[in-house]
Amino acid sequence: MTRSDAVRSYGGVSAEDRRAERRTRLLTVGRRLWGETGLSAVTVRGVCKAAGLTDRYFYEHFANRDELLVAIVDELSDQLLAAMVQAGLNAEGAAADKLRAGLHAFLELAAGDPHVHRIVASDPAGVPELVHRRREILGRIADLVVQYAPDALGAQPDPDQLRRAALFITGGVNQLIEGWLDGTVELTVDELATETARLSIAALRP
Repeated sequence: MTRSDAVRSYGGVSAEDRRAERRTRLLTVGRRLWGETGLSAVTVRGVCKAAGLTDRYFYEHFANRDELLVAIVDELSDQLLAAMVQAGLNAEGAAADKLRAGLHAFLELAAGDPHVHRIVASDPAGVPELVHRRREILGRIADLVVQYAPDALGAQPDPDQLRRAALFITGGVNQLIEGWLDGTVELTVDELATETARLSIAALRP
């Protein structure tokens, strides 16, 4: 075996696979620490120690702690949005029923896993990258509203009006969910999904 072969493969595992496994381990540990203790618990030293890796391997994947936090949020938001879209597409009934099903799936994940709950409810104010990413995620949700609303409503709304309504809905629903997460909005998952769906459809109707 040549030296380059040894670099590429160790114990039958390629260098690329080992890198991917280390990145996954760092993300998993960071998400667990954040979910168990809070945002401040996620430090480069703490994550590396819990993952059994040296700082060198951390910086192989992330420039700093904030970049890791953004990657954790990206992974979680992909999971939540995928569940929401899939549930909405699979639901029977009118637009309100589909939207309610999607929101219910999203809220169930946030409520059912205390780690997810803590991460979603965290105040990102001290981490500018997280503030920026949260805005981007809200924009992605507005894009999903624009994409799926015409089929769900059985009509083709004016594009500009639809975009404005999508932004309005996204901001309002986000505020309701934040209030629900911090306990100021006292509704069950079913009640919150129903109420947000009702208000959203009202905003989408011309």
